[in-house]
Amino acid sequence: MQRQGSIGGSAVIRVRATGGILLVAHLAFVAWLTLRPLDVPWVMPANLQPFAGIQADLALGWREATRCIVEGLALLAPLGVLLPMAHGRTTSSPLGSLARTTTTAALISLAIELLQTGVPGQIVDVDSLLLNTLGVALAHTAVVPAARARLRSPRSHRVPVFQEEPSQGRTPTIPRVGMAP
Repeated sequence: MQRQGSIGGSAVIRVRATGGILLVAHLAFVAWLTLRPLDVPWVMPANLQPFAGIQADLALGWREATRCIVEGLALLAPLGVLLPMAHGRTTSSPLGSLARTTTTAALISLAIELLQTGVPGQIVDVDSLLLNTLGVALAHTAVVPAARARLRSPRSHRVPVFQEEPSQGRTPTIPRVGMAP
């Protein structure tokens, strides 16, 4: 029996399935975007010093720096919502969920950076790892706790309660009739 205010089993399955499909689609897009070979005449060396790339972007001016930083934050930010959505739990600890999601996103970002070492035209940048992970943490913090609270609230999933109809009086009876021969 479903308790009032809890999300039903079929709804959990729909949320998980939707989250899983969107997660796979987003990761496929990210893989296409970051792991495709680029035809460039010259490639910068790998950036293994934290914040050196961000400082170089800031030296180019605030517009270029803002564009580069926002791109780094936004690339994996949807994972902050899609990973908990694919997990499908509404009663998870907010801090534990943030830690799991951020760690998973950091590992995915690290895998992308390591795979880029073998792709022509792509370079390894530790700053993109930091920005991607920060973007996931910000998206998770901004969306997931409020969404989970909304899913748990009794107002959002009220089961309709049908009112009993008022009595229409005594039930009529039919007098017994004998059987025909």
